[in-house]
Amino acid sequence: MLQDVADMNLSDSHGKVGVPKQLVITKDPSSIPEAVSEAGLTLPLVAKPLVNDGTAKSHELSLAYDQFSLSLLEPPLVLQEFVNHGGVLFKVYIVGEAIKVVRRFSLPDVSEHELSNSSGVFQFPRVSCAAASADDADLDPGVAELPPRPLLERLAKELRRRLGLRLFNIDIIREHGMKNRYYVIDINYFPGYGKMPGYEQIFTDFLVGLVRSKYKRRQIIS
Repeated sequence: MLQDVADMNLSDSHGKVGVPKQLVITKDPSSIPEAVSEAGLTLPLVAKPLVNDGTAKSHELSLAYDQFSLSLLEPPLVLQEFVNHGGVLFKVYIVGEAIKVVRRFSLPDVSEHELSNSSGVFQFPRVSCAAASADDADLDPGVAELPPRPLLERLAKELRRRLGLRLFNIDIIREHGMKNRYYVIDINYFPGYGKMPGYEQIFTDFLVGLVRSKYKRRQIIS
């Protein structure tokens, strides 16, 4: 699904949206360092395990700092370039035409010093859950500012068309120090809407709208 975002090449006066470089590894851990080099991925890399249906388990993240550590990972998995983003991600819920954005704490930034002096694979706890809300935290305005609404509306509209989905969420980060550079790092179809503020009314309005639309179509046909 992230490839659809990459294919959009979405860029306008409100900002630019892309995806980090990524690579799918299905077997043979010993081949990972060479595959990463051939794909031109830059360390550190986020590792997301793949489940049977081919989706990434985005809550079970590891961070690989060096080439040697890559062979310690356990396929199948997705490797994704890590982008410093101030430790905050924006979870964008899509319910039909409705869009709701909340802040969540995310993986901390990796400094040049840390990268040059660290090795191994580090596992992170669940980072995008209700308990990790950053909406009320005292954050740097440059980190906390939500992505522009027109940019999100355009992104959501295009993804609805390309993916054929009306119930999904997008995890977006802003590159630290870059006001208008955004990356989609994950897309989930039919996510847990219980974590979305005001979900009862939004979801009810969506279902009522579907019923009314279906009723109107029947009247036109008859």
